[in-house]
Amino acid sequence: MQKLVDEFERRRGWNRFRDSLVYAHLVEEVTEIGRFILEKEGYKRPGLGHSSFEEDMGSEFAHVLTLLAQLANRMGVDMEKALEAEMARMETRFPADKWRNVMEKDGGG
Repeated sequence: MQKLVDEFERRRGWNRFRDSLVYAHLVEEVTEIGRFILEKEGYKRPGLGHSSFEEDMGSEFAHVLTLLAQLANRMGVDMEKALEAEMARMETRFPADKWRNVMEKDGGG
């Protein structure tokens, strides 16, 4: 995925954008996902001053993913290796059986 994003970015010259600009764009896309969640849960209501994001939600997640890949590429992070290492740490840090019991007991909230 990162190679695909890197090639896509370089073909367009986007690799010249400052990291801070890519980060700002990432935050914007994550915010759009947040707006969708708020709409879905009833906090935001389409037709009452808010537009619906449901049709474009997959696109918003793809934007976030490509922007994360851009930043990872620029910072020399192999996302696949980083994810594998983080998941291994989280398996130890957050044992499934303990968390499942907590979630079942407390209902997750």
